[in-house]
Amino acid sequence: MVKVGIVGIGFMGWAHFAGATKISETGKILGSKLKGGAVTTVCSRSLEKLIGDWTSIQGNFGPRGPMLDLEKINAYDRFEEMLLDPTIDLIDICLPNDRHEEAVIAALEAGKHVLVEKPIAVDPKAADRMVATAKKTGRMLMVAQVLPFFPEFKFAAEAIASGVYGKLRAAHFRRVISPPKWSGDMSDFRKLGGWGIDLHIHDNHFISLVCGVPQQVFSRGILEEGFVNHVHTQYLYNDATVAVSAVSGGIAAEGLAFGHGFEIFLENATLMYSAGTVGGEWCPDRPLTVIEKGKAKQPKLKGGGEWCSAFTAELQTAVDAVKTGEVPRLLSGELARDALKLCHAEAKSIATGKPVKV
Repeated sequence: MVKVGIVGIGFMGWAHFAGATKISETGKILGSKLKGGAVTTVCSRSLEKLIGDWTSIQGNFGPRGPMLDLEKINAYDRFEEMLLDPTIDLIDICLPNDRHEEAVIAALEAGKHVLVEKPIAVDPKAADRMVATAKKTGRMLMVAQVLPFFPEFKFAAEAIASGVYGKLRAAHFRRVISPPKWSGDMSDFRKLGGWGIDLHIHDNHFISLVCGVPQQVFSRGILEEGFVNHVHTQYLYNDATVAVSAVSGGIAAEGLAFGHGFEIFLENATLMYSAGTVGGEWCPDRPLTVIEKGKAKQPKLKGGGEWCSAFTAELQTAVDAVKTGEVPRLLSGELARDALKLCHAEAKSIATGKPVKV
């Protein structure tokens, strides 16, 4: 069995734990949702969280953290001690963005495989060092870019890759939030790299995954202290007939805590999806819809259900990778690094008013 240790118990740590673990209504650990793997260890500086009080955790989707019975879970308050635990195979890093590099390199050098929350880093040079350390140590570096594991985005990625509806002609993606008052860890956008990294890297990763890494970006948006907090980008490919764009940022009104979606135009069909947290309620205002031959249908999706289902699929993929010894492209450190470089190219494009080579 692949034993997983989670470090950092904020909203992402809770999402990963919930995605991997069967939990009763009373907070008792009933077992693992993962095949061939389980979370066996957590690490946090918070004494309350180590004894199971996760009620202070709240994100922009999903439920508030619960009271948990962690009797069967090993708990550490120091990351250095956690790394010395010989039973842990995979370290799942859910720390703030500016702490990723130090933790990832320490875990890799301790002989552990690593899954780190997105973004891989804030600084592209830090991402380069992380990728280089993985190669040097022979350990796997995987980045938890969860978007391709959401059923709607998985459907879109598979439709584009398979060509079932013909070639991609154009696509537009949207991802917006209001300033995140729900999390103290997210209150300082500078540590996160701005919403142009912390939030928008989802789009850059997904676009690179399904359309390929563009040759240039041309962006307009809002720069604050050198960080992108809102961006409209046109992704420029050598094939000028392919039009791909995205809008993303953290300037939405308070009632729009989160919103995302896409319009994807294929030769023989159009895919549409739009959903978000509006006025405190999850609102799928346009469930995934395939428009084809004059008709619109909503395909049955696999892997939905729980709020944390995408994280279950993501962690299962990471566990399977530890077993096979091969990093899947969905979790590739190199692809995550390329997505980060796109974010920085967008900032330069906004600053200069010109297209920027990637």
